[in-house]
Amino acid sequence: MKRVVFNQKGGVGKSTITCNLAALAASRGQRTLVIDLDPQGNTSHYLLGSVADAPTLTLADYYDQVLNFNLRPRQTREFACATPFVNLWVMPSHPRLEELGGKLESRYKIYKLKEALAELKDFDSIWIDTPPAFNFHTRSALIAADRCLIPFDCDTFSRQAIYSLLANVEEIRADHNRGLSVEGIVVNQYQARSNLPKRVVAELVAEGLPVLAHHLSPSIKVKESHEACRPLIHFLPEHKVTREYAALYAGLPE
Repeated sequence: MKRVVFNQKGGVGKSTITCNLAALAASRGQRTLVIDLDPQGNTSHYLLGSVADAPTLTLADYYDQVLNFNLRPRQTREFACATPFVNLWVMPSHPRLEELGGKLESRYKIYKLKEALAELKDFDSIWIDTPPAFNFHTRSALIAADRCLIPFDCDTFSRQAIYSLLANVEEIRADHNRGLSVEGIVVNQYQARSNLPKRVVAELVAEGLPVLAHHLSPSIKVKESHEACRPLIHFLPEHKVTREYAALYAGLPE
């Protein structure tokens, strides 16, 4: 199963959600790979710590290989870096991904990620983190994935943006990836005692949008897990937000 976590809006928790759901999959015995397509590299740092500053190979190296036929070709599996956590690997990001996107797009390489992931038969679960933009990297991720998860952080701006986001996903599905489906909207930073989040989420549900039943609460412990470079299942396995992630993960079909 290949899932992409996508939202054109920044600051909605894409990297945190990707890493924590992937870590849960790995903790349940699935051989799990995370693809970090965001040039900021937050996912890579979360899962690798200081190793992310100088990994052996990154996705930039993979795309260099795509663009330069003179390079010795490496197998896609060689770009997967082991994390400190059992069953969990990551293909690290690099700041050069941003500049490479334009070069790849001009040479019609939008399907290369899909082809690369199709070679990875030894992973049970693949999770793709994306940059906060509808660009070459997000489009290639949507083309490569089976399902899409959309983080939503309960404010008016996110509400306004979600309709164009869903339209973009539908366009990719119609034109490039008939097998792609929106698995659900992940409600993040949900404050159950506040009226605005409850009202906004209720309105999305009333409109028939695929809002997932289990929501994620805000917590400083999430930021502490970032600093520790340990997903919540390894940082605070009994914490409330860890349990919320576990419930969210359990509700996703295999």
